[in-house]
Amino acid sequence: MKRTDKVEIEYIFGKHAVREVLRERPDVVVEVHLAADFSDVSILDLAEKQKVALKMLNLKNPPRGISANAAHQGVVAGIYPLKLTIPYKEFKQSLKVTPDTALLILGEVQDPHNVGAVIRSAAAFGLAGVLIPPHNQAPVTGTVVKVSAGMAFRIPLVTIPNVNTVLRDLQEDGFWAYGLEGEGTTSTVTEKFTRPSVFVLGNEGSGLREKTKEQCDELISIPIHPRCESLNAAAATAVVLASWSAQHGGALS
Repeated sequence: MKRTDKVEIEYIFGKHAVREVLRERPDVVVEVHLAADFSDVSILDLAEKQKVALKMLNLKNPPRGISANAAHQGVVAGIYPLKLTIPYKEFKQSLKVTPDTALLILGEVQDPHNVGAVIRSAAAFGLAGVLIPPHNQAPVTGTVVKVSAGMAFRIPLVTIPNVNTVLRDLQEDGFWAYGLEGEGTTSTVTEKFTRPSVFVLGNEGSGLREKTKEQCDELISIPIHPRCESLNAAAATAVVLASWSAQHGGALS
């Protein structure tokens, strides 16, 4: 990471990630570094169309945070990750709420790989946005973007001031709040998601904070074989969101 005019730049690499950001969110791209023999016409055309600054990729001195051994495929892009997010109030004004609407709130998820994976799942299963608090939470970084497989460019990433405050606000607007909890009494198998839903994922180690549990309408869990103690945060989120999505075909359209 480096700073330009006090704005943080993160680097992402690989043809898929760079192609996605140039296609979906060219406004966040600062520069693209290309190997001397790079020849992917689709990326070159997109960079030219978006008038992005092109630089030579120096593998002896690659952009900060990019290993010389990384599978960069000859292309690295510098982006402003903070520009990928939108404030909660702005997001809320444009959100059209129906029974097919669901949101995911991250509550102190600290592994950027988990953040990227759950963003990908949220996009795959038709959620309307991923809400991200500022404290004790992994921010949107180049790693998050890379792990999301480009989905960080396709689903709204929303900055929120506080998890419980936003939960109360959404509940007042008719959302039903589900906390992901291994010992929750509501099962993904039997639950009927009849109202707009908001799912809250807690910290990888300690789970949901007690006040957040109290704010949720229900704590939802996944039936699993007794030989397995639990699923990791990203896998559990994918299963819960898939259970919701199976009842909301409209969200996938």
